[in-house]
Amino acid sequence: MKIPPRIMFMTQMAGTIVAAVVYLLTAWWMIESIPDMCNTNLLPSSSPWTCPLDQVIYDASVVWGLIGPRRIFGNLGPYWAVNWAFILGALAPFLAWLLHKLWPAKTWIKYINMPVLIGATGLLPPATAVNFTSWLIVGFVFSSVMYRYRREWWQRHNYVLSAGLDAGLAFMGVLLYVCLGLENISLKWRGDKLDGCPLASCPRAKDVSVKGCPILT
Repeated sequence: MKIPPRIMFMTQMAGTIVAAVVYLLTAWWMIESIPDMCNTNLLPSSSPWTCPLDQVIYDASVVWGLIGPRRIFGNLGPYWAVNWAFILGALAPFLAWLLHKLWPAKTWIKYINMPVLIGATGLLPPATAVNFTSWLIVGFVFSSVMYRYRREWWQRHNYVLSAGLDAGLAFMGVLLYVCLGLENISLKWRGDKLDGCPLASCPRAKDVSVKGCPILT
């Protein structure tokens, strides 16, 4: 697929401007119209307006600004061992390269991209296992099966399919809020309990008291 650079640039600029304006107006409207939005202490357990990504950004600002990384990831913090991940991440691509050298006949090994696999874990804090499972299934079907056995369909429709899935998700989010959220109608199903553990949000540090959580000593 070849797209003229000027048309691509203008399309991206127009899409970025429209998306920024719509996002700002939508967020402003939702904050003004949804009571206790993003406040997990006051929202019902089945509420979808918990703002997980914003919670992650807030927690990151507390860790890196208020508390300081030394008391979290340094010698004064409980997660100092996480620093070994920098070395492991640097060695991971060589592991895939070594596997390819040991078994050159296994053509699928060359498709192992450690930076992509490890980088995807950066989305784990705001996302859930349900998100990753659906991404894996859709990606495997349309980027592997369809690419191998229906190459012409893949070349013609795969890019449009990707854009359609993104647009459909955004449209359904707004539609569900307009049809159900404004009427205070909530859906209770298995997807509401994503982690299945009532203590998943409890602190793991010692001698920290939080309502509804056990105190570790």
